[in-house]
Amino acid sequence: MYINSMGKYVPAERITNDYFENLNGLEPGWILQRTGITSRSKAGPGEGSDSMAIAAIDDAVKNLPYDIKDVDLIVAACYAIYDTVATPAHIAQQHYNISGAKAVYVSAACSSFINGLEVIEGYFASGKAKKALLICTEHNTYYSNERDPKAGHLWGDAAVAFFLSKDKEADTDIEILDIFTEGLGNVGKGPEGVKLRPKEEGIMMPDGRDVFVHACKYMIYALKNSLKHTGLKIEDLNKLICHQANRRIVAQVAHQLDKPLDDFLNNIETLGNTGSASAALVLTQNLDKFKKGDKAALMVFGGGYSCGCFIVKF
Repeated sequence: MYINSMGKYVPAERITNDYFENLNGLEPGWILQRTGITSRSKAGPGEGSDSMAIAAIDDAVKNLPYDIKDVDLIVAACYAIYDTVATPAHIAQQHYNISGAKAVYVSAACSSFINGLEVIEGYFASGKAKKALLICTEHNTYYSNERDPKAGHLWGDAAVAFFLSKDKEADTDIEILDIFTEGLGNVGKGPEGVKLRPKEEGIMMPDGRDVFVHACKYMIYALKNSLKHTGLKIEDLNKLICHQANRRIVAQVAHQLDKPLDDFLNNIETLGNTGSASAALVLTQNLDKFKKGDKAALMVFGGGYSCGCFIVKF
């Protein structure tokens, strides 16, 4: 399974920590110390999950080695979208007039992107698809409650789009060596750990400590499973990317793995928590840091709970 091209879209607007001091009394230095965030991306007027998705796809199409109409599977994998019926998969199919393709929506909180990869892997294995478009677009600020002192200051907006194929299409393709996911609904606070109930409270994280503890534990757990499946050792990885929920989580994962922080790529400081797009977004932003033969692992932890990892080879 190969990544043929990838694209991204990050809104231009940034909301700094000072904004929250005026809103709910959270001191900017406290936010930085507790989260590692100095600013977060925010969709501007007229922008939303669908427009960000199309912008990310347009970016990916620039380097696509085949016609977008060759895609026979479109998967939207996200949670903070505008419409859960007319999903970004259907919006993309209409926008690019992709006839005959399957259109599917997958949601598993901040693990959604990797779950989407696994769904595509299954379609490829069954012979029901050969080329896929994976869209992950998160309009978190559409749902977040900025006055919530526990989590209102965390969220950012962004989108990524990956084109994937069962077989290698070009020398520039990036090979996916393994995909691992696991549901953790029976662990810790589980479904009550992170919630998005639009008609009630929006995105809420009532127990950040529970999320922190299990995110550190299970991202490492997911990584070790992927390493086992591939026969690789952690020393074989050139870079590691964690879900961008909290810089302290990344630091703790690095500590437990006995790896220097320089081995980890991040964007949380300026973009905040961009949800299930975050780890994939970090990858798209840092392609220039990899050379042929390099390997990277992307680890995630999502509300619900859930975890996942995938390993790529350039």
